[in-house]
Amino acid sequence: MLDFDFERLRSMGLTAALASQAAALAAELADETGLRLVRLTVLHRETLRLHDGEREFDARSLPRLARRLADDEDMLAVGDWVLAAPDAHGDLWVHERVPPQTHLARRDADGRRHPVVSNVDTALLVMGLDADFNPRRLERFLALVQGSGVAPVIVLSKADTVPDARTLWCRMQELRERMPAGVEIVALDTRDPDASTLLAAHTLPGRTLALLGTSGAGKSTLTNTLLGAAQQDTGAVRESDGRGQHTTTTRSLFRLPGGACVIDTPGLRALRPDADEAQVAATFSDVAALAPNCRFRNCTHREEPGCAVRESLADDRLRNYHKLLREARRDTMSALERQRQVAQWKARGRAGAARARAKREPG
Repeated sequence: MLDFDFERLRSMGLTAALASQAAALAAELADETGLRLVRLTVLHRETLRLHDGEREFDARSLPRLARRLADDEDMLAVGDWVLAAPDAHGDLWVHERVPPQTHLARRDADGRRHPVVSNVDTALLVMGLDADFNPRRLERFLALVQGSGVAPVIVLSKADTVPDARTLWCRMQELRERMPAGVEIVALDTRDPDASTLLAAHTLPGRTLALLGTSGAGKSTLTNTLLGAAQQDTGAVRESDGRGQHTTTTRSLFRLPGGACVIDTPGLRALRPDADEAQVAATFSDVAALAPNCRFRNCTHREEPGCAVRESLADDRLRNYHKLLREARRDTMSALERQRQVAQWKARGRAGAARARAKREPG
């Protein structure tokens, strides 16, 4: 029998669909007593923090659950709903994870997948209007979110550092020209209480937000502003490059006064989205819109003459598009296909070196 109060957990983001899935999972664990439906709020190396809508508890994940998730290249993430039960000593253990409705993940340099957050409605992509301003990096964060079911909102923080309204308008216009149509862009001072009003449409009861961005962008400051209390530590950025000092080291879920939840995340400066080609295409929708105007139907938008995409887009945006597309294609390859690709690259390198030697040798 699963023990939970739907009305109480709704303020933690529980939906009818998640509750139904949780009940079905609990039925499969009929031999377990004292099962509770709780939400994962903090994930440490060995322990978890869980919330039942009233209190938080420390818990651990059963090894069999961790192994099963690892076999699927997956892990528990902050925002997950889980089924937990106490053992004979009163220690709480997580037995199952309710399949998340939305899930964001990134990949490391070796292509391994790492979860970021689960069961999020809106991702606030926070980028500072100081030295942190980098449209190419923002496109990577957008590719992380596109196609996941999570609505992206670009939050330009540190609006108070912009000298005048004209400069602010130009920065926002630059992004609107690069971002897909319909993506909301908001500029604000993360310390200003009015920031909560600007984001009120995304903090309705039962909703969950996740703040994503680089260290020093203002995510934790915005979290404190939304909470109305200084619960997250913040720090100054370096004057030389505007980078933060990784004050936030763990992902944490907080309940907002109005009934929504917010997940603050550590800064990510090097981001490789877990995105497929369709998600990359959605991030660069202007490429698809311009492609029919290219001279050749199979144009790759690289060196072909009469390429409408190359003629219309900024060079750095097109380079970013090709780089993200290469990463997405590589992530879908099998290990054997990757080996073949590396072998092809090496063969081309050897052939190029041989041609260079032949040109240097006297005839």
